[in-house]
Amino acid sequence: MKDRRDADRKLVEEVAQFPLLEALFGRRARRFGMGMTIPDGPLAYESKLAPVPLNDLERALLVLCGAGINGWNTGMEHTAAGLPDTGCNYPVRLLGRTYPSGAGIYATELIFTDDSGTFLTRLRNLDPAEFDRLGDGEPAQLIDFVRRNCVKLADGRTEVPVRIPHISAHNLWNANKPGTTVFAPVIDLSEQMFDLLAVYMGMGFTPYDPKFDRICGDLRPWIERGLIDPAKRFSMVDFDQYCLATGAMELSLICHNMTLMLQAMGLGGWLFTGINPPSLMGAFASDGVKGLGFRFARGGSLPAPNPIGIDGQFEGLCPPYCADMREAAVKFSERKFGPGGAFDPARPGPFRENAAVKARIERYTPDFVAMLGETAQYLYDTYGRFPATVPTFYMRVYTQAHHLDPGFYDQHFGPNFYLDTHRNHMQKWHAGER
Repeated sequence: MKDRRDADRKLVEEVAQFPLLEALFGRRARRFGMGMTIPDGPLAYESKLAPVPLNDLERALLVLCGAGINGWNTGMEHTAAGLPDTGCNYPVRLLGRTYPSGAGIYATELIFTDDSGTFLTRLRNLDPAEFDRLGDGEPAQLIDFVRRNCVKLADGRTEVPVRIPHISAHNLWNANKPGTTVFAPVIDLSEQMFDLLAVYMGMGFTPYDPKFDRICGDLRPWIERGLIDPAKRFSMVDFDQYCLATGAMELSLICHNMTLMLQAMGLGGWLFTGINPPSLMGAFASDGVKGLGFRFARGGSLPAPNPIGIDGQFEGLCPPYCADMREAAVKFSERKFGPGGAFDPARPGPFRENAAVKARIERYTPDFVAMLGETAQYLYDTYGRFPATVPTFYMRVYTQAHHLDPGFYDQHFGPNFYLDTHRNHMQKWHAGER
């Protein structure tokens, strides 16, 4: 047992010293894993090796490098908008992560599924001190940290039918197969949208609905008080795309982090989009494709069912998780400024004078929150969802990790198409396993 602990400690040290440039320039989509088969064509090949699942350490390292905690972020140091001599109130979380997030919102969690189960991380509301207690990064502690901060959504792998349209034609042979682990980040765009609305309306801009040629809601009281300017309009259709783009970039960066880590660890895998997100999330549950268990809202102005959350685990700022969008606006504000919120002076933070700095961050007034709620309610009433024209929860890009079958590459490409880490992986990481 001690020998295994020492070996794991050495593996973590080796991964930590792997050169960034080698990961960048050695990165390839290495799709062929143990146990896979390409049935025909010029690259036909049947693996002679049984699939080997990722072990707990491999899985934990990918989670921590993809979406882990790396300290505090500095927030947004200054903005010219708002009250003078107050701090910028844009971030929702001051937690630093291994990937960036627009305005410090960090509305993302990571789902991963393999033969051991399907799990959702619960990392976005932690403080870095939760991770600092791991000390020198003992492998057993890393595994335990991930285990304690994940919730199990289901026993076993989340399956989707191996056919079009659930899986793209070019991924039918290799996606979500036995022995693989699929990592699927997902972002709550309802929280993303509330924060971006607050940023723009805090600068005096007025949300406008170009489809119906009108301002989004009865905002006359706030216009009359000079809080927003109707001459400074922004299209909510364009703004939805802005919200979606910021979220999509975040998900891609998480997956790219893990893809670079595959090179350091010597795992096969790649970043891809070839599993239909509604199928994986659970839009076809009534047809027996349970998926990840997201609740879907149907109806509204768009035909596609809209994922709004996982009950009790990852819930959107919208009905039925809130009575209405006005309550959702209050709930959003509390996440930032209420007890335990990012700017609660009693909560730890990045600043040397933590309580003093946080106390000077500009708070949303009840009037400002009511304005956000009026806008959000208009969008929800008009379009049947929030945001109006994009999903409430968004999933699109994945990283799959598996153990490489070198025989395929040796036969069709030559031994230089994978790294020494791949060549030595099974001996180092799975010595003594059957």
